[in-house]
Amino acid sequence: MIEIVFKGERKEIYNNPQQFPFKIGDYAIVEAEKGEDLGVVNQLGSFLERKKGDAVIRNIIRKPTPNDLSVYRQNRVKEQEAFKLGRDKIEDFGLEMKLVDVEYQFDGNKVTFYFTAEKRVDFRELVKYLANIFKVRIELRQIGVRDEAKRVGGYGTCGRKLCCTTFLKEFEPITTQCAKEQNLPLNPQKLSGLCGRLLCCLMYERDFYRRQMERLPKTQTKYKTPQGEATVVHVDVFNETVTLAFSADKQEVFEASQIEQFELISQPAAESER
Repeated sequence: MIEIVFKGERKEIYNNPQQFPFKIGDYAIVEAEKGEDLGVVNQLGSFLERKKGDAVIRNIIRKPTPNDLSVYRQNRVKEQEAFKLGRDKIEDFGLEMKLVDVEYQFDGNKVTFYFTAEKRVDFRELVKYLANIFKVRIELRQIGVRDEAKRVGGYGTCGRKLCCTTFLKEFEPITTQCAKEQNLPLNPQKLSGLCGRLLCCLMYERDFYRRQMERLPKTQTKYKTPQGEATVVHVDVFNETVTLAFSADKQEVFEASQIEQFELISQPAAESER
């Protein structure tokens, strides 16, 4: 099995029944829903057997010729022209939708227009117009803003390519509770990705923080110590230390094991996850 990546980071897994010798970065012509498509080899190996899930696996047809690659490059130029036309016609028809990308199938039998919209859009007249212009099968596909970021691509605040364009296959639901559990400031600008939604990476360390916070006391927990009553004002989940405040000007850091020896006075009320 071989994973092929197409425009907009669209990835699919294919069989290679004729055992063509491929390496990552090679071009390949594959079976499409109705016709042929051309993409780039993205991954090889037995791992793909587990990665494919229940998806229908089509076949790789052949390696492309120089003429095939020329057609592929011409399609990229046609996509730019189709994008401009589609964007203008959306405005002419007064449709509340934003055109994100256009993708030509390699054989030219289908052109897909990807768009975002806040609500349902009746684009039947637009499809008729585009089909009359291009004389091929036209598909308008609505995607979410996170899928838009995946197709367009870019770099995150970490300096790396967006996770959605590299390895993420599905988007998990993310809430501000993820940030709260990691003691992050609830600043929308710092917690949002290029898509305007909460960062996908907020989920990466969530399980670790949850395990640690189950073992460590919450802030505002009160203890009775040999030095007097104190309140938890900070918890370091990495060093497993707890800062207790005895007064406004007196604080002290303790190991988590030391805290267990103190008498618990009260705990903060549990917050329901939102």
